[in-house]
Amino acid sequence: MFDVENSETLLEVNNIEVIYNHVILVLKGVSLSVPKGGIIALLGGNGAGKTTTLKAISNLLASERGAVTKGSITYRGARVADLNPAALVKRGVIQVMEGRHCFEHLTVEENLMTGAYTRGDGSAAIKADLEMVYGYFPRLRERRRSQAGYTSGGEQQMIAIGRALMSRPETILLDEPSMGLAPQLVEQIFEIVKAVNEGEGVTFLLAEQNTNVALRFAHYGYILESGRVVMDGPAAALRENPDVKEFYLGMSDEGRKSFRDVRSYRRRKRWLS
Repeated sequence: MFDVENSETLLEVNNIEVIYNHVILVLKGVSLSVPKGGIIALLGGNGAGKTTTLKAISNLLASERGAVTKGSITYRGARVADLNPAALVKRGVIQVMEGRHCFEHLTVEENLMTGAYTRGDGSAAIKADLEMVYGYFPRLRERRRSQAGYTSGGEQQMIAIGRALMSRPETILLDEPSMGLAPQLVEQIFEIVKAVNEGEGVTFLLAEQNTNVALRFAHYGYILESGRVVMDGPAAALRENPDVKEFYLGMSDEGRKSFRDVRSYRRRKRWLS
């Protein structure tokens, strides 16, 4: 059992605010910690601020006219606000963007190799890591010569994660890995995340709307609502929390609710009153 409290903290987000276009306040004092070797879930509905939080960490806000205006973000105790995204990758932090973003005209293997572009440890080490990626994603080995644009959504998600692994990351920021995938593929992707976490020691901070599956694989979770962290705790405890069951898992003490029931209950969330 992973011990969140007694593990070394890699990433610390302390009370950050994010503003877009100088006027739109999106994050309102978000704080979270990511321990080394953990899988941390950032949960919440569409528009809660999950993707903005990841982009704030990886310094990708400027391209969207966004900025961290308060608070701090540190990685291994050092502030990273002034680093460009490429420098952050060299520190071991890489983001897998929502929507997968493969190079459609390149083959699967060529896409994977782009992840090793910044490395300088030689072709033998890169080849060994390519075999490691194929070990976790045997489907990609089968499709290695196929053009990425002609692969399925699930295969493109595998490509995106595999490409990140090729950079030898210490921490992966994974944005909405389940988006647009069939339930069985979602389960497969999360199983691979768990295997990579345990087998390679890679730390994950993943933003996910699918609370049910995320809390089964994560060690700890933070729930965002309207740009604020409204609840956090060990994943096992969150799964049993009445509010989380009612508003995110579609269940209550009376049993499973319909989507219409859950939607109406969302308007009276106890922790926001």
